[in-house]
Amino acid sequence: MKKQFKKILVIKMRFHGDMLLTTPVISTLKQNYPDAEIDVLLYQDTIPILSENREIHALYGIKGKKANGLSKACNFVNLLLKLRRNRYDLVVNLADQWMISVLVRAIPAQVKISHKFAHRESTFWHNSFTHLTAPHGEHVVMNNLSVLEPLKINNLKTDLTMSYAEQDWKKIDQQLLELGVHSSYVVIQPTARQIFKCWDDEKFAEVIDALQSRGYQVVLTSGPSQDDLDCVENIASLCHTRPITELAGKTTFPELGALIAHSALFIGVDSAPMHIAAAVKTPIVCLFGATNHVFWRPWSENVVQFWAGDYEAMPPREKLDRNKKYLSIIPASDVIKATEKMLPMNIRSIMTRF
Repeated sequence: MKKQFKKILVIKMRFHGDMLLTTPVISTLKQNYPDAEIDVLLYQDTIPILSENREIHALYGIKGKKANGLSKACNFVNLLLKLRRNRYDLVVNLADQWMISVLVRAIPAQVKISHKFAHRESTFWHNSFTHLTAPHGEHVVMNNLSVLEPLKINNLKTDLTMSYAEQDWKKIDQQLLELGVHSSYVVIQPTARQIFKCWDDEKFAEVIDALQSRGYQVVLTSGPSQDDLDCVENIASLCHTRPITELAGKTTFPELGALIAHSALFIGVDSAPMHIAAAVKTPIVCLFGATNHVFWRPWSENVVQFWAGDYEAMPPREKLDRNKKYLSIIPASDVIKATEKMLPMNIRSIMTRF
């Protein structure tokens, strides 16, 4: 398909990490259609993770499940009217929500491409698009990029993009200085949206003690929920020397990106900050439990990945206990050895941040 597109809409409605993992699609479109304005339709609460991405012209937020019915309906209608006025000539859909077919039909674009979804086999869904492609790819990044196959694009951009402004780093840098963080630091985000993706607080504390005994300062981060903050506080209370917790739950996504980008190492579980670390090229030690550790692994070469399935058998998805910490089988000693592999053995002198 040899066309030049001037107005492009990309649709994806999932969580923060999923949105970051769509950025190679956006970058590929921008590289091949440099004069195009690329808009993104996403959930309102995930807008911040893409807010500083300069390849995106506009972000349109749709209300999620927590909004009441009337509010969601009004939001949907208002968005639909705005999107119709934009006169897109290409729509790229990565979302599987049923309402997308209604929305896409109402947008008068010449080309509308989408992934096929096993649970969206209706004639109405299929006829909402001009081209459908079966998703494929060992990793989610390549899986997402496969939606572009009808465009016959040969040069794909596969890097993730996590953008932040210079002011974001200046703010974080000042806060770190005020907190006494002068040496090379490690960012640890122990929390995730679901408990089955989490590791034991005691083991995180062991890792922190080992890092701080070698001269590294540790900055604990998390989301703003009370459960997340309680987790961070409990881990800190278990450490011989308390790590930095003052930034937990208080950073914007661009600020978190800046914090992770300037760190010596990121340690965490399967969550959005792990993908942020991959995007900003920070070395990673990550832990996976009863999830697809290949499809969702960090999109990075500089990573040590632990999978609970290497220690004991993991249940299939349909038998997953979402209240069980499957990562508990991973020993703290193994993670500590990984940090020693990823970082210099001794760092006692103060290092200059850039």
